[in-house]
Amino acid sequence: MRRLFSGWRGDPRIWRRGIVLAVLALLLALVMLLHSHISNKVGNLGSLTETFLPWLGLAVPVLLLLGLIRKSATALIAVLLPAIVWLNLFGGLLTDKSGSGGDLMVATHNVNAENPDPPATARSVASSGAEILALEEVPGSEVPVYEKALAPTYQHHAVVGTVGLWSKYPMTDVQAVDIKLGWERAMRATVSTPKGQVAVYVAHMPSVRVKVEAGFTARQRDTSADALGEAIAEEPLKRVVLLGDLNGTMNDRSLNGVTSQMRSTQGAAGSGFGFSWPASFPMARIDQIMVRGVEPESSWTLPRTGSDHLPVAARVKLDTSS
Repeated sequence: MRRLFSGWRGDPRIWRRGIVLAVLALLLALVMLLHSHISNKVGNLGSLTETFLPWLGLAVPVLLLLGLIRKSATALIAVLLPAIVWLNLFGGLLTDKSGSGGDLMVATHNVNAENPDPPATARSVASSGAEILALEEVPGSEVPVYEKALAPTYQHHAVVGTVGLWSKYPMTDVQAVDIKLGWERAMRATVSTPKGQVAVYVAHMPSVRVKVEAGFTARQRDTSADALGEAIAEEPLKRVVLLGDLNGTMNDRSLNGVTSQMRSTQGAAGSGFGFSWPASFPMARIDQIMVRGVEPESSWTLPRTGSDHLPVAARVKLDTSS
């Protein structure tokens, strides 16, 4: 530090050096501050930016270090702006908001159609203690494998297309949810818990791709998200839980049809960002647990399985009368 700051005193050039760094810092702050105004017309650039928005904060220490090396007071002052913006957006996620209460544990996992060991994956998520478990990307040929592995833990289950719901409590009104795909990747069921009925939705939104020639291609995902949002908006039960791989983060405006009417358990009662994908080096939380009419108490990721996603879990309080 002495070397970095040596020669600063009495040097008038500290205000003239680092103008480029200062401009970059200001641009970074503007991108984070005005991300919702970045257009999606060209390659869904806005949604791409919002998906990885937290990672833009990594540029702050880099700019800070470069400012110190350049001995630029102008750059150092400018770097304060993106640092403040990032902390305003994500500072709340740096604290542990999890509690010890809750009367229902739920979990969801995209098991990956190419999972090399489905029985081990099933046993792993079942051992988490979740009373309600949702699985996505379950190939039809592997359904009996998951059913057999989960049968000792869950007495009730239903599979619709490539998504399934396993429960320790009775399930009724099981039905597919039309998310405008032409095949079934979403479902709804009423689960009768000791604290009353809960509408549980399981969904696997269409995949998104990042292509050099087309940018962030997510049109089908966006259409399906809107359809899911409409279904949830028409849900007659007060207490609603959504479990699934939404192929998007809570920051992605394209999921507003869902996120505007539900709370993320990770955002409300988690510790950290809770990134779930890719499992080898999680960079985004695209696997979501969202609720309406119930209170999140804690939210976390579960140990890695044979999938390219991490399972995520949460405890919620159904009895909110007190």
